[in-house]
Amino acid sequence: MEEARLGSETRPARVAIVGAGPAGFSAAETLLKAHGFRARVDLFERLPAPYGLVRGGVAPDHQQVKSVMRGFERTARHPALRFFGNVQLGRDLRVEDLTAHCDCVVYATGAERPTALGIPGEDLEGVYSAAQVVGWYNAHPDHCGQRICLDRATRAAIAGNGNVAIDVARLLARRPDELAATDIAEDALEELRQSTLREVLLLGRRGPAQAAFSPHELREVLALRDVAVAVDPADAELDEASRLWLEGGAPPSAARNLEMLRQAAARPGAAARVLRCLFRVSPVEILGSGGRVRAVRLERNVLCLDDAGVPRARATGEFIEVETDLVIVAAGYRGVPLPGLPFDARRALIPNDAGRVLDRAGGAPLPGQYAAGWAASGAVSLIGNSVAHAKKTAERLMADAAERSVGPLPDGFDQDLPRLLAERGVDFVTFEDWLRIDRLERERGAQRGRVRCKVPSAAEMLRLIREQRSA
Repeated sequence: MEEARLGSETRPARVAIVGAGPAGFSAAETLLKAHGFRARVDLFERLPAPYGLVRGGVAPDHQQVKSVMRGFERTARHPALRFFGNVQLGRDLRVEDLTAHCDCVVYATGAERPTALGIPGEDLEGVYSAAQVVGWYNAHPDHCGQRICLDRATRAAIAGNGNVAIDVARLLARRPDELAATDIAEDALEELRQSTLREVLLLGRRGPAQAAFSPHELREVLALRDVAVAVDPADAELDEASRLWLEGGAPPSAARNLEMLRQAAARPGAAARVLRCLFRVSPVEILGSGGRVRAVRLERNVLCLDDAGVPRARATGEFIEVETDLVIVAAGYRGVPLPGLPFDARRALIPNDAGRVLDRAGGAPLPGQYAAGWAASGAVSLIGNSVAHAKKTAERLMADAAERSVGPLPDGFDQDLPRLLAERGVDFVTFEDWLRIDRLERERGAQRGRVRCKVPSAAEMLRLIREQRSA
């Protein structure tokens, strides 16, 4: 049997990518556009809809960010790529199935599990994870039917001050009529119209210079109509640890955030709603009454430089209580174990060395298996970082493939995975199926003067797809 280099014209690489979000599409695009490399890509997604975090995580008032889906669609239309929606690893396919039928597998499943605070009271009614709130306003199928009960609340406290936290704060504080033309979930828009919220608190463990949201996100909040951003002038004062950090290795965004927050502190204003930033505080307990949130107990912090010269929060033993009707935990996301794959529980990601999956943390590479994006790096920074990581993983895959010689593809290789799914009774969704839903959502949106009206549940998507197939 004559062998050829994997990824050559005579022997394209069969690549399975698990996860059709930004990392999955970035890896696919890199493989399909690479000069001198040929691939046949099968892209698997557990939901009927592709695009992952861009469709289900980016805030509805950030339509320009969501425009990257047009590029994803061009990649999905590539003749060497097939989309398999409604296919879940561990339920419908096993790792062994993919490694048996493909030369390489890329796991790009993101980080889905919200990080808890681990404090008393997180089980009270009125406590939500940011993932629940984001899923609620984005009509994510995992959160279909979610309610936030804004008609019974005057204050919401958000534990965290990263980009997700400020997204949630902005959506809760801004005027609903400014969201009406977006792709926000219809149920969420109606709840926002009924909202009685008057104040949203952002709680940060460290100081204003260390706020994790980007200057662009902060600038956007400062420009909101009928929303005042409030900062205590004492919080805006620069402590010694922050001063030394800013003079040393702090990112440029830190100084920009600090300056804008100082300006907000110097210009207190009145508005229908207030977004109040509290710094150097850590939630230690959520207090309830009758099983429902009534307040959050905060411990004040001071900042001290660690060995690397980075300010860290140190508890002081001084506590305050802040009354609130809702608590939203925006402490980040963690990866979840995938059946049949190693998992680094401490770091909550797939153990890997520059994208190559390892048999355990610090162990040996598993030939032909790769991890990309947040599944490999953890949920850090912006979508662009996940995309860049996936591109590098794909480049590593191609470099490894150049060292491999393999036999020809077997006859009928392009039908083995569809046949296997059919034998298991899996009603997988093709990209053409998805385009039917996409078209329907946009048509419904156009009728109401909106970008789109999303189909909120996976079951409803599948029902509509089956109807349109038969028609």
